[in-house]
Amino acid sequence: MSNVVVVGAQWGDEGKGRLVDWLAGEADIVARYNGGHNAGHTLVVDGKTYKLALLPSGLVRGKCGVIGNGVALDPEALLAEIARMEQLGLTVTPDNLAIAANATLVLPIHRAVDLAQEKLRREPIGTTLRGIGPAYEDKVGRRGLRVCDLAEPDLLAKKLDALLDYRNAWFKGLGLDGFSRDSMLPMLRDIAPRVLRFVRPVWAYLNEASDEGKKILFEGSQAVMLDVDWGSYPYVTSSSTIASAAATGTGLGASRLGHVLGVTKAYATRVGEGPFPTELQNEIGAMLRDRGREFGVNTGRPRRCGWLDGAQLRQSVKVSGIDSLALTKLDVLDGLDFIDICVGYEINGQRTDFLPASLAAQSRAKPVYERFMGWSQPVKGQKRFSDLPREARDFVKRVEVIAGAPLSLITTGPERNDTIVLHDPFEI
Repeated sequence: MSNVVVVGAQWGDEGKGRLVDWLAGEADIVARYNGGHNAGHTLVVDGKTYKLALLPSGLVRGKCGVIGNGVALDPEALLAEIARMEQLGLTVTPDNLAIAANATLVLPIHRAVDLAQEKLRREPIGTTLRGIGPAYEDKVGRRGLRVCDLAEPDLLAKKLDALLDYRNAWFKGLGLDGFSRDSMLPMLRDIAPRVLRFVRPVWAYLNEASDEGKKILFEGSQAVMLDVDWGSYPYVTSSSTIASAAATGTGLGASRLGHVLGVTKAYATRVGEGPFPTELQNEIGAMLRDRGREFGVNTGRPRRCGWLDGAQLRQSVKVSGIDSLALTKLDVLDGLDFIDICVGYEINGQRTDFLPASLAAQSRAKPVYERFMGWSQPVKGQKRFSDLPREARDFVKRVEVIAGAPLSLITTGPERNDTIVLHDPFEI
């Protein structure tokens, strides 16, 4: 099988976009299968910085991009992103981008709902307020609008009325102003032709490509610990983020997905609220944030930083069916006197090697660490494993053992070629 699925193995922001960009050199098609423009991927190529949220990262490599049905698509955000890419010299046309007709639309009303819900929560989740969660709510509630509805003006108006009836009753109950059809329908009709030009039956396109032996790279957003089922609920995203979501989110059967590559940093970060057992609220955490440039692509929010949680990583490997790992930002650890890896937890005086489902138990989890010597010789920019300092090699090998999965790739710097290849995921 020549396909590869890329998943985040922590709490997101692991560098998936950069790895997808690198792997896209071998791929024919790069497909997004979940999330929306609440997740940002940053690519640095020849001195140009590309900040992507909806567009598949492979477009920067000149590959065909797909936005699958599992994606929550904000049409206004999509068109704005396309315009930004064109300013950087990247042209997006129906020849290199395909959008699934049955993808869910994110509308202005969803952003308003998102904001109101976050204000109502006694303990805010820390959403990006992009309207992704409410859009998925409407999808599951069978009142959502889909991309294909843009092609049917009369049906679009009827479906919009039904959505407004439901949401405006909610707004009224809170004493808030609702939305009118006249405030939304003209905008949707105006952008319809600019979005519909990209629409095609993505499921058929991908199945045909797979039949022809083409290499498909599936690009996931967020990460396993933000999965609506497997993450630290309720501090999670609103969609499935594990590898099997690539099948439901594109229409290519699960048996054809291929190799699953999990991406993890050499340390850990998290954005927003929720349990984070290995968080470092000290000078080391601040150093990781500054050196790793740990600030949100879309929001600019500083990320919480801590040591690598090997126990959590091992759990992600199991539930997402990860075949191999990519370890990113190894260079950020350069110069540290020591490095810790969490290998388990202590909860109420009892040792456990997995993170339980209970939020309360997760909040009480105290990390059990294994300590490693740091390295003085920098790994930044190295491209061969044998050239890494012995201490760095020992650290990497131990990560494999703790996680229970071999490493395929290691990144040692921000540029796309600052990559050590141990195994080619397309060839495994």
